[in-house]
Amino acid sequence: MESFSELASSIKFNRKGTSVVLNDLNKNLLFIGKGRSAAVFKILSTSKVMKVYYPRFSELACEEAEIYNRLSKIPYYPKLYESGTNYIVIDYIPGETLFNCLVKGVTIRSSYIKEIDQALMLAKQEGLNPSDIHLRNILVSPGGRIKIIDVARFKQTKECSQWVHLKMAFERLYQYSFFPKKIPKYLLNLIAFFYKKRYKQFLLIQK
Repeated sequence: MESFSELASSIKFNRKGTSVVLNDLNKNLLFIGKGRSAAVFKILSTSKVMKVYYPRFSELACEEAEIYNRLSKIPYYPKLYESGTNYIVIDYIPGETLFNCLVKGVTIRSSYIKEIDQALMLAKQEGLNPSDIHLRNILVSPGGRIKIIDVARFKQTKECSQWVHLKMAFERLYQYSFFPKKIPKYLLNLIAFFYKKRYKQFLLIQK
């Protein structure tokens, strides 16, 4: 198999309006998802994934690699294997995101909340500021353990209250029997849209 840098070089993106479109990739890579700044690929026949940043966000590769290095002794985060000018290679984490747990009706246990709190506290002890914690970057492994991915914003200085609000929703709503444990994807996306909109308005007021 090619080296990690060769695999990363095989990935080509095109810009289509405001979107970034995948144009080409190596046969040993399987596209598994994308976000605001990067796309993620499973490296076939391995237990690793490659996160490749879009050209305008390539500087985040070095920054996220440095954060993963600082988190290397904490079991709640993937291991970093290699980084390059526009990519990082980390553990592939099988399991379900908390977002998918809600969509599928898989119970989110109170022990998961405690583990997430522990993971974030340990990151803070490494001098980081855990930020952008949302339902799609918290995974529950098949063994029922928590893993947190997408740590690129753990060095930002502004306060992020997303996890505080998610935890509040669990404690005040989700854990009670009257609250539905299965929620349609469109409704979760709608809630996220209005949350972000209101949160941005709050930040503008604070300034």
